[in-house]
Amino acid sequence: MPAAARGGPVSHAVSRVARLHRIAAGRLLRQAGLYPGQERVMMHLWETGPVRQSELIRICELDPSTVTKMLQRLEQSGHVRRCPDPADRRAVLVEATEGSCALLADVSRAWSTLEEVTLAGLEPAERAELARLLAKVEGNLCTEALAECRDLPGARQARPGSAQARPEENRTRP
Repeated sequence: MPAAARGGPVSHAVSRVARLHRIAAGRLLRQAGLYPGQERVMMHLWETGPVRQSELIRICELDPSTVTKMLQRLEQSGHVRRCPDPADRRAVLVEATEGSCALLADVSRAWSTLEEVTLAGLEPAERAELARLLAKVEGNLCTEALAECRDLPGARQARPGSAQARPEENRTRP
């Protein structure tokens, strides 16, 4: 462990695990012709149908430019279609194409394999405990992220009890 990371061994471990998890996900998703992150967008579109691009940005919790680039790639590969929202021509609707539905089984298989690889050697009780602890860590980080967002100039304040004030409920889980 680098000397600078000794003050945060858990954060260092989480960082390494997240990096390795993304590498493993990338290897599995490449078989379906997707990059990490694209599968989350596709899973949401397959489940909900057409959605505004702004809503997709909110749900995926990604930077708007990242989502725009991701959608451009998915559109070029024929997996999504974007069109003006008939209810508001300024907004853009995004939907999965019929052809992309063939990827659903591949993505599900990739996530199942990733889960098996990630949790190999852990007993069911350990898996449940890990999920519980990670949810708690995620909640801590969401609270911190929300506080940071509130401190930004021009940031909208979350109303107590609103979905924005309860980020743990806004997670899209695979």
